[in-house]
Amino acid sequence: MGAPLIEVIHGVNFDVLELRDPRHYGGLTLDALQDQIAAYAGELGMAAVFLQTNREHELLERLHEIARAERRSARREPAGLIINPGAWTHYAWSLHDALELVHAPAVEVHLSDIGAREGWRARSVISDVCIATVAGEGVSGYRRALMLLRAAIGRADAGAASAEGER
Repeated sequence: MGAPLIEVIHGVNFDVLELRDPRHYGGLTLDALQDQIAAYAGELGMAAVFLQTNREHELLERLHEIARAERRSARREPAGLIINPGAWTHYAWSLHDALELVHAPAVEVHLSDIGAREGWRARSVISDVCIATVAGEGVSGYRRALMLLRAAIGRADAGAASAEGER
C-alpha cells in the first residue's frame, strides 16, 4: 500500500496569492505554498496533489467526481482532503453540499485567522462537514491539517481492518 494521497484544494484568488496582503497571506506564491505542503506531506509519509480554481463549478465538479468514485470503489482516492476555498468559505452553500457527499475526511484550512478579521469572514459554511478547521497558523497550518488527516485515516484503516477480521 502506497502513501495516502491527500488532495489539497485552493479556491478563488489563490492564483494571485503573492499579490494579497502579506500580513494575512505571508507574501508567498501559490507554487511556494504547494511546494511546502508537498514537503510536509512527504515528511509525514503522505503524498499531495493540488487543485486551484477561480471557478466555483470546477471545484464542485471535482468534489462530485470524488464522491462518485468513492461509491464505485471500496478504496478511497484521495484518502483525505485539505480545502481552503478562499472567500467561498463564507457563502458557498453549494460547496457545503458537495463536501457533504464526500466520505473522505476533509480539513478546512485558512492561512489567516478568519475569526479575527472582518465580521463577514468569521462564518464558515463548510466547517460542519469537515473534521477540523485550522486557521491563523500560516503555512504551518497545512502541516497540522495533514497530521489531523493522517490520524483520521489511521483510525479509518484500523476500523476497516477490525471489521475485516470479524468476518
